[in-house]
Amino acid sequence: MKKSLGLALLLAGCADAPSEAPPPYSHPEFSGRIGAAREDITPPAGIYARNWGAAKHDVAEDIHRPLTATVITLQEKEGAPPLVLAALDLGWWKAVDDERHVRDALLEALKVDPARVMINLSHTHSGPALCREDAAMPGGALIAPYLDKVRDAVVRAARRALDTAFAGTLTWKTGRCDLARNRDLKDPARDRYACGFNSRGTADDAVLVGRVADAGGRTRAVIVNYACHPTVLAWENTLISPDYPGAMREVVESNVKDALCVYLHGASGDVAACDQYTGDAATADRHGRQLGYAALSALEGMLPPATELRFAGIVESGAPLATWKRTPRAASPALAALRVDVELPLKNLASAAELEAELKACGDRVLAERIRRKLRVRKVVGNGTTARVPLWVWRLGDGFLVGQPNEAYTMLQTELRRRFPGRAIGVMNLVNGTIGYLPPAPLHGLDLYQVWQSPFDRGSLELVIEAAAGSIARLEAR
Repeated sequence: MKKSLGLALLLAGCADAPSEAPPPYSHPEFSGRIGAAREDITPPAGIYARNWGAAKHDVAEDIHRPLTATVITLQEKEGAPPLVLAALDLGWWKAVDDERHVRDALLEALKVDPARVMINLSHTHSGPALCREDAAMPGGALIAPYLDKVRDAVVRAARRALDTAFAGTLTWKTGRCDLARNRDLKDPARDRYACGFNSRGTADDAVLVGRVADAGGRTRAVIVNYACHPTVLAWENTLISPDYPGAMREVVESNVKDALCVYLHGASGDVAACDQYTGDAATADRHGRQLGYAALSALEGMLPPATELRFAGIVESGAPLATWKRTPRAASPALAALRVDVELPLKNLASAAELEAELKACGDRVLAERIRRKLRVRKVVGNGTTARVPLWVWRLGDGFLVGQPNEAYTMLQTELRRRFPGRAIGVMNLVNGTIGYLPPAPLHGLDLYQVWQSPFDRGSLELVIEAAAGSIARLEAR
């Protein structure tokens, strides 16, 4: 029986009827007008940058690498309403007004529907604080003018991307990189979980790489969508830094002449590098190079734009050789956008007034930071028992981009990719806002940071998955 089963598995790929040619092989693609532009958004040293409860410093002392805002625009044809994707080397939004300060300016400048703009933060934990409410903190007076700088830079980059757009093809391919590791570690000393490398855990290693090529075949931009928390540099670090995405971009851009590399932060709620929480910038650079080389490997494995392999017959040699030939294909011009609201259940949360009183009475620096974060999350979700959370889904030819404002576990991307094989599915956390974590239902009830930090109750991640899958199916059917 075992021999028969093994033989059946071995021959599974050889069971095609003799009269049937194998299907062509190609990559998911979009063809239309594409633009790409970048602006520098590095803040000044001395800005308030306390992003870690354990940090003993409040202000950034120097710059490790510059922070950037890179914008990709996509249109079906010249003059058509664009999709605008902005990738910013920033951590997370603490207040709704600060996020809208940037996004509303972009919507107003381009006169586009809100469904057609996604601003994705890289989630570096070594950037400036993004909250004008922190004006009284050391270096806090620099925050408001800095947010104005970010706002203006994003608008400039978007306009330049549109002005310099070209007829191009976006081609997707999935590579692999084991930088990301599971970070839900059972504390061996207590009945709780710690947030750090779990050497027994497994992690999603998919790197979705998009190549933007012009009509002449020259690569003009490279998109890298990967899920891994940028927490390599931690409380001992006093430098402004993009963390590992900075060196990743440097590797790609130094090997792909004149191309901009865009990092899109994936569904990373449960993953981070195993070697992290350091003040050593060289460690972040080493991790970035690892991801950069993985992205380059995927690029090297791509067919030319708008090309497929077709079975060309058998050549008799020492063995019968199956030959395949490159053949031009028409890349899909389909472009569409949806924005839907997902009703998520909230836990029985303390009110804003209760948290404000607790914060006022707290004399512990670390605990005060936790309370402050809870208070800001409470203000975002409101005082009800549920919250309507937005979800953005775009169709780009044979591929899809899914963006939402929470820190979802990788299950969001792995499940969507499982349901839509053959499609390129890019998933992004921290799009157009920041709220809380989305862990899978079985983890609720555990003493786990991502569970007790989140305002959302059991089943919320699964609701987002269903809403995203339904939106993809709707766009696919158009």
